[in-house]
Amino acid sequence: MNRLIVVAAIAAAFGLTACQQPAPTATPGPTVVVPGPAGPQGEAGDQGNTGNTGNTGDTGQTGDTGATGATGDGTTVIVEPATPEPEQQ
Repeated sequence: MNRLIVVAAIAAAFGLTACQQPAPTATPGPTVVVPGPAGPQGEAGDQGNTGNTGNTGDTGQTGDTGATGATGDGTTVIVEPATPEPEQQ
């Protein structure tokens, strides 16, 4: 019984000691820099120089004239189109 009282007293002492510790202090967060409103627009810059024009290419050679076709013998051939088949239903 004597041990029980001593153990209870020690447990109570530890329990109360844990409860009486001061609360941790809050550390301040990082400073955030927020930009202000935009300032007035500056003057327009000077226009840049125009680039050089490239060289003109050489003109190509003229092609050869094609051969003349042979004249026909004067016969005319007429081909009549086939008559379509009637649709079956």
